[in-house]
Amino acid sequence: MAIQDVECCEEICVHEERIKVIDAQMLEEDELYDLAELFKVFGDSTRIRILFVLSEAELCVCDLAQTLHMNQSAISHQLKILKQAKLVTSRREGKSVFYSLADDHVRTILGQGMEHIEEK
Repeated sequence: MAIQDVECCEEICVHEERIKVIDAQMLEEDELYDLAELFKVFGDSTRIRILFVLSEAELCVCDLAQTLHMNQSAISHQLKILKQAKLVTSRREGKSVFYSLADDHVRTILGQGMEHIEEK
């Protein structure tokens, strides 16, 4: 998209009151960075696939690999990233480790993302 394709104001007019309200609510730089990092994790289709599967059921790496037609090492690598981002959690049961979504926030983010892309 070229710069001329974006509509701009015809004259410079700064709305000071609106800016004051926004400035009062603006996140700190480290919070903005953390938020951007979180959304980067959502920027990989394999991780999104894993999150969608885990939104349906708690599964072990073997089950995830079978469901997604991937090898276990690839799944484990992505789960490590998801766990570091606090999007999934795990629990051990005997020799198996089961993964699930960390909380309902993850389910909400996925659901709202789906609603957004399905809008017409």
